[in-house]
Amino acid sequence: MIKVLFVCHGNICRSTMCQSVFSHMVNQQKLTDQFYIDSAATSREEIGNPPHYGTVGKLRQVGIPVIPHRAVQMTKQDYKEYDYLIGMDSANIRNMTRIAGGDPEGKIHKLLTFAGKGRDVADPWYTGDFDVTYSDVVEGCEGFLRYLRERGEIWK
Repeated sequence: MIKVLFVCHGNICRSTMCQSVFSHMVNQQKLTDQFYIDSAATSREEIGNPPHYGTVGKLRQVGIPVIPHRAVQMTKQDYKEYDYLIGMDSANIRNMTRIAGGDPEGKIHKLLTFAGKGRDVADPWYTGDFDVTYSDVVEGCEGFLRYLRERGEIWK
């Protein structure tokens, strides 16, 4: 089973959107039994809060089920337990690496690198634009699935 943790600053916008979008893609491709998917924050600011209403609204608009979730903070133990820890932007990557105490196994990645891009996923907390964030998330999640297929980590 491939264990994936999506991470952003507060765990209410981008990472929860990724968790729902990627879970939906995996379900659509009948790969559910091959994955464990969750999300977390690098900060403590939103701990216990549900996904942002903008994330929920965008996912409902496009017909993707919202995974029930309450914000949690990433821990050092998460680095040991997950195969992939995927951050949304450069600040997330720095904070994830700090929380993990480094990245000796190369498990920490920025989402859009799987789509061949180095840029950050737009943060709708600041932009208010959940459409752009959704496009980035879909592009990154599709790229991540391609990456896993090319590496032979998933089958079917």
